[in-house]
Amino acid sequence: MDIKTQLNESMKDAMRSGDKLRKSTVSMVLAAVKQVEVDKRVTLDDTAVIALIQKEVKNRREALEEAKKADRPDLIEANEAEIKILEVFLPQAMPADELRALVQAAIAETGATGPADMGKVMKIVMPKIAGRAPNDMISAAVKELLVK
Repeated sequence: MDIKTQLNESMKDAMRSGDKLRKSTVSMVLAAVKQVEVDKRVTLDDTAVIALIQKEVKNRREALEEAKKADRPDLIEANEAEIKILEVFLPQAMPADELRALVQAAIAETGATGPADMGKVMKIVMPKIAGRAPNDMISAAVKELLVK
């Protein structure tokens, strides 16, 4: 079952059970997917939908940090709950050691020697990871290994 179908099924389940938070969170993701599809006149595949969900999770994490700074327990709780709902639709996270191994292999493959070669390494690593790790985590691993 593709991710859009899973989102639609989750939305239906949330409406049946009266889970307003899950309904609104999943509805927001479906609306974002639909918006991109209409704007670009394409049908998004699972990889694009995963990227969109990751973007929404990132937005929630940023909002969570702001809520913590503002000492707003209500917003902290709401953002944490939305993150948990969204993470259900993301693939299993890639272990850090597996990520490092992929990055090291890409560095060896490209012959990268320093931070200036980061783009070459990222170009090879990104398709292999395909949504199993956040982009900021990938770029941090590449930077770390290229600096050594």
